[in-house]
Parts: sequence; C-alpha cells; structure tokens
Amino acid sequence: MRSHWMVVPMMLALAACVERKIPSGAEDYATFCAACHGPGGRGDGPAAEGLAKRPADLTRLAAANGGAFPGTRVMAKIWGYTGVAPGKASGSPMPEFGPLLQGDLVPYDGGDGIQTPTPVRLVQIAEYVKMLQE
Repeated sequence: MRSHWMVVPMMLALAACVERKIPSGAEDYATFCAACHGPGGRGDGPAAEGLAKRPADLTRLAAANGGAFPGTRVMAKIWGYTGVAPGKASGSPMPEFGPLLQGDLVPYDGGDGIQTPTPVRLVQIAEYVKMLQE
C-alpha cells in the first residue's frame, strides 16, 4: 500500500511548475480603473457620479501634455505616489494600487529617458492608458 505522504511532495512540485497568469493591462484597467474612469477612459464610469471631483479623462493626457504621453506621471499616479508628505491627505479620491502591483520588475522608460525597474502590471496598465489617447 502506497503512503499518501508521497503524493504531497509530488503535488507541491507540480504546483511549483504551474505558471501564475498575470492579468493584461486591459484586464487590470477593467478591474481597477473602469468603475471611475469608464471603459473608454473618459472619466464617465458608473462610480464617477458619487465622487466630489470627476475622474480624469484619460484619453486626453497626451493632448494636455503637448502631445507626449506623460508615462512617468501616469505611473506615479497609479502607483500611489503623489508627492504628498506621509500622513497628509493627498486630496485625491484615487486609491493607491502600489500593493496590488508588486511582483516581477521590468525595465521601463516612462518618457523621461530613464529605464526604471517597474512592476510589470504597472507598465501594462500605463501602456493600456497610452493606447486610449486620442
């Protein structure tokens, strides 16, 4: 009779081989952003009505920045870095997604010429928002 104790290490070894699926930028946008910014990024999501300040129209970021997509600023906003001192209110209703975007890092230039190690999911969301530009 085989011991069931041999099955457990085999199952653990197989589980280690299963690759974790990383959501795409579009999937993360739909999960974390679309409720406020809307599916097309225009700031018209169903949760936008309940906010004191309308969410940004993400389709106009490049236009408002002289035609260049402000990737570094977009990433800082998604990451939750607002330049506000710790313990002070940022005044922004945007939640901080930093803890959700930890994981594998990839080099990314957000437009400032500097390749910065950045969580892959953060890069994917920023690239998705870049794709929404009009």
